Amino acid sequence: MSDLFEAAGLTPHAPAPLAERLRPRALEEVVGQDHLLGEGGPIRRMIAGNRLGSMILWGPPGTGKTTIARLLAKAAGYEFQQISAVFSGVADLKKAFEQAKMRRAAGQSTLLFVDEIHRFNRAQQDGFLPFVEEGTITLVGATTENPSFELNGALLSRAQVYVLRRLDEAAMEQLLQRAEAETGLTLPLEPAAREAMIAMADGDGRYLLTLAETLLSIGSPKPLTAAELGQVLQKRSPAYDKDREEHYNLISALHKSVRGSDPDAALYWLARMLEGGEDPLFIARRLTRMASEDIGAADPMSLLLCNAAKDTYDFLGSPEGELALAQACVHMACAPKSVAVYKAFGAARKAARETGSLAPPSHILNAPTRLMKDLGYGAGYAYDPDTEEGFSGQSYFPDGMERRVFYKPKGEGHEAKVRERLDRWAAMRAKKGGGQ
Repeated sequence: MSDLFEAAGLTPHAPAPLAERLRPRALEEVVGQDHLLGEGGPIRRMIAGNRLGSMILWGPPGTGKTTIARLLAKAAGYEFQQISAVFSGVADLKKAFEQAKMRRAAGQSTLLFVDEIHRFNRAQQDGFLPFVEEGTITLVGATTENPSFELNGALLSRAQVYVLRRLDEAAMEQLLQRAEAETGLTLPLEPAAREAMIAMADGDGRYLLTLAETLLSIGSPKPLTAAELGQVLQKRSPAYDKDREEHYNLISALHKSVRGSDPDAALYWLARMLEGGEDPLFIARRLTRMASEDIGAADPMSLLLCNAAKDTYDFLGSPEGELALAQACVHMACAPKSVAVYKAFGAARKAARETGSLAPPSHILNAPTRLMKDLGYGAGYAYDPDTEEGFSGQSYFPDGMERRVFYKPKGEGHEAKVRERLDRWAAMRAKKGGGQ
């Protein structure tokens, strides 16, 4: 058999990948999750109290979900059994449950670790419930997706959800130091290049160790600069899933940065979305919504600029057209904000539902026929542009409906002049008796 390995250029006992060799052997060695595993952390208290309960570990890739599950089983003296929702079906689940039942009969507890648990459909998720309830298994599920959206409420009610954080720079540096200690080699990197490699990994510890292993295997006679590192290692795209939670998180961050008048943050989130491969026309649509919803009449140019940015992108495409989106984004972040029209329209729709089919007052009805004139359509109508002030003060609400004020500009930007005009007209209307 060894001859076959040698013929293939392999050895029967090839070393495991660096990330596997550095997998923590105790919970104390897990980095970046002190809020769960440190003193006072909920998982640490669970172990100390010898009461291991079912849980869902939610976090980005490479943050230690599988490792924590393994170490929990070890610390509690449970048998560790792992399945993946990507590769497993109903038959695999039945087999896992049967094995757990046999262990339980022999006095051995089972920790069933389900990787990518959100990949199981609703019926498959329901299949866990009786075995969790009767204690046949202690379920530890791992997911990169928001459990609120992807997991059954019944399953969530029987498990604690713990959120794992993406690894920060300090945790990533710890991993690099362990890698150097394990291999006995020093990464050939200048300080700025070392920081750049940590940034490349984007909080994923497993990916960082893969980069480190690649760099150590390539070797370099001198420390690499950040620019040279970029030529050696390929930077991956930021984590971004266009049809899942990250998509909604980032567009929410962009929207709230514009609403909060922070052009720098708005540009950052815009860039994050574009770098992640988001459809620029989706962003253009959301920018247009912001122009109507959050800026409104305080800066009417925002709506025009957003439509112009969309047309510009249609005309130029990427990457040139993306600059027009950035221009609209910055303009709106710097613009005065008003939701007066947004609120006014909502209030008007509510009034429309409440008042049903009230007819317009007869003086503002057109009278194209003799019969309609005889019925009084259009009688007494005043043509506002012909009046001395350009304002007649007549009522335009239905007869029998009290006048209501829906639009209340607060006086930001362009609406400051609008508010002055409306106040003046209100005084004139009261004097003329319109709408009383």
